[in-house]
Amino acid sequence: MFKGSFPALVTPFKNGELDLDTLKKLVDWHVAEGSNGLVPVGTTGESPTLTHAEHETVVAEVVKAAAGRIPVIAGAGSNNTLESMRLMRHALSVGADAALVVTPYYNKPTQAGLIAHFTALHECCDLPIVIYNIPGRSAVDMSPDTMGQLAKLPRIVGVKDATGDLARVCAQRITCGKDFAQISGEDGTAHGFNAQGGQGVISVTANVAPKLVAQVQAATLAGDYATALEIQDRLMPLHRAIFTEPGLVGVKYAMSRLGLCSDEVRLPLTPLTDPTKALVDAGLRHAGLLT
Repeated sequence: MFKGSFPALVTPFKNGELDLDTLKKLVDWHVAEGSNGLVPVGTTGESPTLTHAEHETVVAEVVKAAAGRIPVIAGAGSNNTLESMRLMRHALSVGADAALVVTPYYNKPTQAGLIAHFTALHECCDLPIVIYNIPGRSAVDMSPDTMGQLAKLPRIVGVKDATGDLARVCAQRITCGKDFAQISGEDGTAHGFNAQGGQGVISVTANVAPKLVAQVQAATLAGDYATALEIQDRLMPLHRAIFTEPGLVGVKYAMSRLGLCSDEVRLPLTPLTDPTKALVDAGLRHAGLLT
């Protein structure tokens, strides 16, 4: 259902407020650069520091700007099942193609709790769900067996896997089936993820290098891993530099260097330190994006 490069879209700010004009320009740019879809208001979209009204506004504006040209997987996760239901229903009402739903953070539910949570979301509306498994942030890891049970539900269609464990792809192919969309949540290993059976990436780096990230994905999906590796070699210093500090801060700085948006973030996140700025600049030059 979903394949290729999906930028984990940043939320641009201007003087502390949403910068919707820039957001719309970014959507058009991603379509022109060959991105295969967009994922607004995830971690990189600063969902933890958006108000509920801002969250819904960003989803609605991205769907409107995309205008059916590429799919939109709207962030709709919460550690509160009722709140996630509301976000999913809103995303459906404005025309999103699917919801990205993170495993509930902080609460640390059991595997049975995860099944109950995602089953309730599946039943709340007709929007397809992509599970977001990121134990490093959520403090809970959905097992392949649990995911396999959830994959039996018709509208749970895939996973954004940010475990960093490439063997998971094979394990989840066994429990979830080959038609279950496995999408990498980690830029640095997305090439290898697809070699294991994955079919895409929800990418932070694609905010600043959408064409190159899309080319890596297109090459791997065509079985041309040699070409993909050449492009990945160009991108790897940038991947690493962006994640030296929180990735959304790094990629917003990189975008500001290319005139795409400001580097403004909300507290408790702070702007990049000068040493990390130098690393990002070097990564942009290595990728051929900055002279």
